[in-house]
Amino acid sequence: MSATPPDFDVLIVGAGISGIGMAAHMEMMCPGRSYAVVERREDLGGTWDLFRYPGIRSDSDMHTLGFVFEPWKHEKSIADAPAILDYLNRIVDERGIRGKIRYGHKVLSADWRSSEARWHVTAELPDGTTTTLTANFLYLGSGYYDYDDPYDAGFDFGEFAGRVVHPQFWPEDLDYAGKNVVVIGSGATAVTIVPAMAEQAAHVTMLQRTPTWMFSRPAKDRIANFLRKLLPEELAYRITRWKNIKLQDISYKRARERPEKVKEFLHKRIRKIFAGRDYDAAAFTPPYNPWEQRLCLVPDDDLFEAIKRGKADIKTGRIARFVKEGIELESGEVLPADVVITATGLKLAIAGKIAVSQDGAPVDFAQRYYYKGCMFSNLPNLAVVFGYLNASWTLRADLNSDYVCRLLNEMEAKGAQIAMPVLSEAEQAALEDDDIFDFSSGYIQRSKHIMPKNAVDFPWRLNQEYVLDRKRMAEDPVDDGIIAFRRAGANASAPEEQLEAAE
Repeated sequence: MSATPPDFDVLIVGAGISGIGMAAHMEMMCPGRSYAVVERREDLGGTWDLFRYPGIRSDSDMHTLGFVFEPWKHEKSIADAPAILDYLNRIVDERGIRGKIRYGHKVLSADWRSSEARWHVTAELPDGTTTTLTANFLYLGSGYYDYDDPYDAGFDFGEFAGRVVHPQFWPEDLDYAGKNVVVIGSGATAVTIVPAMAEQAAHVTMLQRTPTWMFSRPAKDRIANFLRKLLPEELAYRITRWKNIKLQDISYKRARERPEKVKEFLHKRIRKIFAGRDYDAAAFTPPYNPWEQRLCLVPDDDLFEAIKRGKADIKTGRIARFVKEGIELESGEVLPADVVITATGLKLAIAGKIAVSQDGAPVDFAQRYYYKGCMFSNLPNLAVVFGYLNASWTLRADLNSDYVCRLLNEMEAKGAQIAMPVLSEAEQAALEDDDIFDFSSGYIQRSKHIMPKNAVDFPWRLNQEYVLDRKRMAEDPVDDGIIAFRRAGANASAPEEQLEAAE
């Protein structure tokens, strides 16, 4: 091992929800450890700083998208980006994190060097130069999608005379007041943009190839706000958070077990909102069951209200071509458009597109098994956050941050510099693979080839059941007989049987 200590005990990549959550856990659970957060952008927030499109908000309640350790104090449970950024900024200021964030650091590569028991991380700076940082442990809170390149649906815009915008790169100078807008897509982004743009646009059309299941709920959680008046802030938050977790878990399982009942329930709510008015029921009837893709949240019925006012509508069809005045559908109908918004989805990225290597050999995550939804088989001192598909992202971020901090403390207690989930070739051959990404969403299906492996049995999987994961992560010992704790130096990369003999 190098006589020179690493720059940091832990290097956290990303200053969004995942990275800030890990930094806060470091402050609480590992106060003696050094760490830094590197962020490619010039401000914190991750997704909530990147996306600037009209109406951007959470697509789940902030009592579960918020952290377990920090109450959500805003009145609205479904919050907009500025409120979420206020929340994150308060956390980094109150917990002494801000001074440990290094902005303008785009991580390009990370190489684990067994002989030194540390990661060598290369980052590009705003002026085009690079810098190298070293750390004993690497925590990737870099999100799940490609920040540079969104999904390209392959449209040929031909003679279209208007402006085309992708929500991931929203221009500050876009003037759509009094104009006709067509938003292509039916996911969470489109459902958010349409009612927001309808406030100023002449008319907004959501053009969908396939409908999405939608669920309406108030932006304010009345029970949460009532509890806050009666109880201490933290207790009210804990009760509300657990209520929402359980309700989400129940609704997801009900959708999977009794899809026809859930379809009927969702349709009934939409019919009630339209209050007997004519509406296209087919526009809200997908060809798949609820929760085979994420349900789209419609807070305070905003999308439906925009449709009722005549400011927006939904068209279901396929694009034949783009014409000068708008979009021609295969049916022959032409949708007039001055502005086209291509809300056609994201492109997933594993490990933030960082070139990860192990002693110089590239790491192919598609050939590694998840370990407890946090680490990877035979890859030391690295953890990552990939949130739940059926619940709030932060639930996993909290679990993983807590686990990694307990792992770091276990390493310190054992005098170990290395912790690695060990999976032998024989054990791997005996594993039964499982497709946990069985959602039909396009962004999931397009990216399965880059996803890490999942086994049927825990711990070699990224589980999709938070309540069970929470119990397991809390009760299972960190030293579970699978994680190998090793000292740096000659034994850093030795096979398990050699380590046992050496000890």
